[in-house]
Amino acid sequence: MTRLLLTCYNYECQLFRKINRYFKNKYMNCFFSMITNLGGALFTISAVLFLILITSSQTRITALASAAALALSHVPVFFCKRFFPRQRPYIKLEKTMFPEKPLRDHSFPSGHTTAIFSVIIPFVLFLPILSTILIPIGIFVGISRIYLGLHYPSDVIVGMVIGCVGGSLCFYFI
Repeated sequence: MTRLLLTCYNYECQLFRKINRYFKNKYMNCFFSMITNLGGALFTISAVLFLILITSSQTRITALASAAALALSHVPVFFCKRFFPRQRPYIKLEKTMFPEKPLRDHSFPSGHTTAIFSVIIPFVLFLPILSTILIPIGIFVGISRIYLGLHYPSDVIVGMVIGCVGGSLCFYFI
């Protein structure tokens, strides 16, 4: 079992390095530095509050489901970060490139990825055609977290799963 975990970790580090190695590309830096903010608290909270205030009927209900999913999905994120205190890759892995003022809390799971998926999934379920725009945005937010040296791929995948589950549950129950 330990050998399997070590193999998985080594593969994950290789994948991390393949994404992070492009950090010095100024165009990619600009893109990923901007898109990562779409998963941040300021954008996600503002977006759902804005949609709740300006929309009506089913769209407002979907925005309410997104708001509930955003709040509820961060409960498991909070506990995972406490019980699985994984150091961020820029701390653990040599030669990792990262922004000037990186996050200092634990890496697992990605809160930004959780947030963006918890917000977009209710809208994807409400109007599936939006998936062609929203799912790639969510994926790019997740990739940005790896690109910026702040998360391992598994942090992003687990964040995506938590966000999708939270978004789906809130959509179907609200």
